[in-house]
Amino acid sequence: MSEQPPYLRIADELRRRIAEHEWTPGDRLPSRAQIGQECGVGENVVRRAQELLISQGVLEGRAGSGTYVAEPRLRVRMVRSAAREQPDGSPFRADMKAVGRNGGWESRTDAKVPAPAEIAARLGIGEGELCVQTVYEFLADGRPVQLSTSWEPYDLTGGTLIVLPEGGPHAGTGVVNRMAQIGVTISHAVEQPEPRQATVEEASLLGIQKGALVTHIRRTYYNDQGRPVETADIVVPAALCEIVYEIPI
Repeated sequence: MSEQPPYLRIADELRRRIAEHEWTPGDRLPSRAQIGQECGVGENVVRRAQELLISQGVLEGRAGSGTYVAEPRLRVRMVRSAAREQPDGSPFRADMKAVGRNGGWESRTDAKVPAPAEIAARLGIGEGELCVQTVYEFLADGRPVQLSTSWEPYDLTGGTLIVLPEGGPHAGTGVVNRMAQIGVTISHAVEQPEPRQATVEEASLLGIQKGALVTHIRRTYYNDQGRPVETADIVVPAALCEIVYEIPI
């Protein structure tokens, strides 16, 4: 029988120490160098062991902070439905409230960003035309569960009170309700989901292993004349969330 690879041996050792309560949920692990020295292996071996345990939900990585023993986490159910749009408030917060979680988000908006070719095609505008780009990190009980990058044509919202999705009197109310404030009626959305592996940046933000399975949703909202008014790339980690589509009959 072949000898067990070193990183699997280290993963077993870390798992054992957690099971014996040497480290408990929320504890920060020692550095890779320290663990490697204790176990007689290099830092790369420890890194592979930790990545394996992150993918299994035993550990979690936090960008710029280190590796921690993961708190027990239930998968969050995310319902994709027209019913998500509330008369006021955020669809994401409504989703989280429905499953007993406290929903929130962090965001960064950049106005007048030239549209890349793919985004321009989805919005029906010329490549390089200006857009308002907003990058989101959505949180359930303070933990990241979804990423999104939204694009809106600047010529549609520029000079209005809704030009900044997370600024002004209608901040955080969702695309449908914000657009209604400037007389734009959104009639429908199209979503294209596909599985892929997480990028390094996505994995770091979500606290999952690089290459872990995510669902990438390309969503576009259309007004009642059929014009695309917003498009977004939504990234949902399979290990943390399940996606359910509600279809009206």
